[in-house]
Amino acid sequence: MPLPTRDEAEQLLHEWVQSESLRRHMLAVEAAMRAYAQYYGEDEELWGITGLLHDLDYERFADMEDTENGHPRTELRLFREWDYPPELIHAVEAHATFLGVPRESRLDKALLACDELTGLILACAYVRPDRDLRSVKLKSVKKKWKDKAFTAAIDRQENMEFIEELGVPFDEHVQRVLDAMQGVATELGVDGA
Repeated sequence: MPLPTRDEAEQLLHEWVQSESLRRHMLAVEAAMRAYAQYYGEDEELWGITGLLHDLDYERFADMEDTENGHPRTELRLFREWDYPPELIHAVEAHATFLGVPRESRLDKALLACDELTGLILACAYVRPDRDLRSVKLKSVKKKWKDKAFTAAIDRQENMEFIEELGVPFDEHVQRVLDAMQGVATELGVDGA
C-alpha cells in the first residue's frame, strides 16, 4: 500500500489546512511520532506521515457528531481511496476515541499519547517572554501540566491514561516529545524570532 512521500503529505497539509495553529499542531505531532519511531526502531516515514496527516480534515469537518463526514471520517474515506497503509488508517481512526476503535499497535498508542501533549508544549513556548520552544524545560511543562487552567481543554486524566497505555514513564514521554518539537522549533514558529 502506498505511503505518500513527505512532500506529498505536506502538499496535502497546505491544500486542506489553512489555520497556522492547526498546521503547527500537525507538524509537532509529526516530529513526536518520528521520535517515537526512532525509539521503537519502527518505520519513521510511516509514523511521521501518520502524525502529519492525522487531523487533515479537522478544519473542514470539525463536527465530530456528523457521522458521515465529521472528523476524521472524511480523511479516513480519502486515505482508503488513496490506498494508504492500513496501519496509518487504523491509527488515525483509533485516535478518534469516540469512534470506539481499539488502540492495538504502538503506532496507535503513540499517536494518541502525543496528540494533545504537543498542544500543551506549544502553549508553554507561547507564554515565555522569548517565545522560544528551545528554552522550554521538562520542569516547566510538568508545572503547566499540573495547572488545570492552562490549556484547560486538555483532559489531563484521559491523557495520562493514553501515556500509561503507551507504557512509557510520564517524564520520559514528555521529554521525548519536547526534544522532538525543539528540533523543529523554527518550522513550528516558536524559535524566538
